[in-house]
Amino acid sequence: MIRPVRPRRLAAASLGALVVVLAVTPSFARAQSSATGFSATAPRTASIAQKQPLTATDTVVLAAFENGTGDGLFDDTLREALALELEESPFINVLGDRQAGAALQAMGLPPGQALTADVGRRVCAQTHSKAVLQGSITRERAGYRLDLVAAGCSTGAVLARARSEAAGRADVLRALSQAASSLRAELGEPAASIEKFHAPVGTTTTALQALKNYSLGLAIQRDRGDDASLPAFRRAIQLDPQLAVAYASLSAAYRNLRQPSLALRFATRAYGLRNRAGGRQAFRIATVYFLATGQLEEEMRAYQQWATVYPRDYLPRNDLGNDYAALGKNHEALLEYQAGLRLQPSVIGYTNVGGMYLALDQLTDTKATLEEAVARHFDGLYIRQSLYWLAFMQRDSSLMQQQLTWAAGKPGIEDALLTEESDTEAYYGRLRNARNVSQRAMTSAFHAGSKETAALWQVNAALRDAEAGNVDLARKEATSALALSSGRDVMVFAALTLARSGEPDEAQALVRKLESQYATNALLKRYWLATIDAAIDIDAGRDSLAVTTLEAAAPYELGSGGGTFINYLYPAYVRGDAYLREHDGKAAAAEFSKLVDHPGIVVNFVTGSLAYLKLGRAYTMAGEPAQARAAYRQFFALWSSADADATVLEQAKKEYAQLG
Repeated sequence: MIRPVRPRRLAAASLGALVVVLAVTPSFARAQSSATGFSATAPRTASIAQKQPLTATDTVVLAAFENGTGDGLFDDTLREALALELEESPFINVLGDRQAGAALQAMGLPPGQALTADVGRRVCAQTHSKAVLQGSITRERAGYRLDLVAAGCSTGAVLARARSEAAGRADVLRALSQAASSLRAELGEPAASIEKFHAPVGTTTTALQALKNYSLGLAIQRDRGDDASLPAFRRAIQLDPQLAVAYASLSAAYRNLRQPSLALRFATRAYGLRNRAGGRQAFRIATVYFLATGQLEEEMRAYQQWATVYPRDYLPRNDLGNDYAALGKNHEALLEYQAGLRLQPSVIGYTNVGGMYLALDQLTDTKATLEEAVARHFDGLYIRQSLYWLAFMQRDSSLMQQQLTWAAGKPGIEDALLTEESDTEAYYGRLRNARNVSQRAMTSAFHAGSKETAALWQVNAALRDAEAGNVDLARKEATSALALSSGRDVMVFAALTLARSGEPDEAQALVRKLESQYATNALLKRYWLATIDAAIDIDAGRDSLAVTTLEAAAPYELGSGGGTFINYLYPAYVRGDAYLREHDGKAAAAEFSKLVDHPGIVVNFVTGSLAYLKLGRAYTMAGEPAQARAAYRQFFALWSSADADATVLEQAKKEYAQLG
C-alpha cells in the first residue's frame, strides 16, 4: 500500500482482515464427488418455516461452531473451514470481524465476545443483517454428524438447514463442504453459481491440525499484527505443505513487514498451488503473486475481475487503489480507496484514504479521515504513521511525539516510528542525531527478528547521508546494509546510494542483479532502475543521457515507487541535478519545484529540505537572484538547528554570500 500510502502493501494484502476475505486467479475447482468416505444426507427441509431465501444484498452473521465431540481439534477449526467455504460464494455476504466487533461494543459487550447463537442473533439485529448461520458437530457411533442451520435474526425462523455425516476425522472437512454447498442452495444461491464458485476445503487441506494453526494465525494477525502471526502460519504449512492460503498469508505478512524477498518466496509457492483454490482464494493468491513479482497490469486485471465477481469485497477496490497510486494516478487511487472504505471500514482503508489526501496536499481531509478512524477505534501502526506524517506537515511536534511514545517498546512497530523520527531529524539537518535514531530503529528491528527490515533502515540512512554530501559514510552504510540483507528494496536503495556516492560500478552490478531477479517487475525498471541508471550517468558526466534515461520514469514519478518503501519524487530530484550539471537553471528549477509543490509525497525525507537549496542554485543559474535568495532563506530556516559542521550547509552559506 506514495510514501503516505506505503501501508497499502503493508496493509492491503492482509488476508486476515475479514472472517471471509482470504482469497485469490479464477481457476475454479469443481465440486468433489461424494464418494470420498462420507455420506451426505439431503438437507432436511420439512421443519423449515416458509422459505425466505437470501438475496445477493443481504448480510449474514457466522456464529461460533458448536463442538459436541470433546475433541479440541475441532475448536475454531470448523468455523474457519465454513468461512472458507462460504467466502467462495459471490451470493452470501458474511459480516466481517471488525463489523461484528463494533456491533458488540455498541451492545456493551467486549469486541472479542464469542458469537454464540444468542449473541449472534443480537449482532444480526444490530447490524441489520438477514440471518445467523451456525454449525455443530457431534459424535455418532459410525463417526461424526455435522449440522448447519440458517435462522432469520428477527423471527428466529429457520431459513435453511443441511446435514452431512463423516466416517472419521479425515472425512470431516469434506462432509462440511458438502453440507455448505447444500446450505448455499437452500439459501437461494443458483446451482450454476455453486458449481462454479466451489473449492471444497477438503481439497485445500486434509490436515485439520494445519487448518487449526491457520485459523490461529488469522486470529493472531487480527489481534496482534503480522509479526506475531508468522509462527502459526508456518506451522500450518509444515503440517500441510499444500495449504495454498497459508503461503499467501505468509507472503502478505512478510510484505507488510517490509521483507519483499520472503514475500516473493511464499507468493511463488502459493501461486504454484493455485489450482487447489477457487473463488476469492484464487483471486487472492493470484494478486499476492502478481504484487510480489511486480506484474502490475496482470494484478490490476485480477483485481478488476475480483471486484466484478464479488462487488461487496473491499480488498480488490483498496488494492486497485494501490495500483493506481503506483502509477501516479492519485485521484483515481483516492476514488478506489474511498469505495473500499465505504464497503468495509478498516485500518487499511482509513490509512490509505488519509494517506492519499496527504499525497494530494489536502491536509484538512487527511485530518478529518484520521480523526474519524480514531473515533471509531481503528488504531495500529498504519494509523500512527499517518498521524505522524500529518503532524510533521502541520509542524505539530507534540502530536509527532505522541506517536513515538505510543510505539515505544512494541516489537515490529517501534522501529518504523523511529525511522520516521530519524528522517525528520535529517530533514532539519540534524544528521548526527538522525544516524543515532536510525541505529535505534535497526536495533529494534533486530529484536523483532527482521534483519531485512533492519537493513532497510540502515540503507535509508545511507541514502540520506549521500544526499547530504557525506559520501564516504554513505558508501560504508550501504555496503553494511547489503551484508545484512540482499532483499529487493535493500538492493534498490543501496544501488541508488552508491550511484549518488561515486561508486557507479557497484551500483551497476546491483542493477544487473535486480534486472535478473525481478525481470517481470516493469515498474521497478521504469521507475527505480531508470533513476539509478540516470544517477550513474550523472556521475560519469553523461548529463543529457541521464535526462533521456529518466523519460521512462516521468509518467510515474508522482506515484508510490512501485510498492517500494521509498519514493520521495526521486526521478524529479535526480533529473533536476542533471539539468544543474547541464547549466540549465530554468529546467532544473522546474524539477526541484515538484518536490516543493508536493510536500505530501516527499513528507519528511531530507530531499524535501534540500530541494530548496537546489532551487536556490537553479534560480541563480537562471539569472533570477530574488527567487534564488528566497529559496536559500527557506533552506536556512529549515536547517536553523542543523549540525554546525554540516558540509552542505557550509557550502550553501558561501553560495548565498556570493549572491550579494
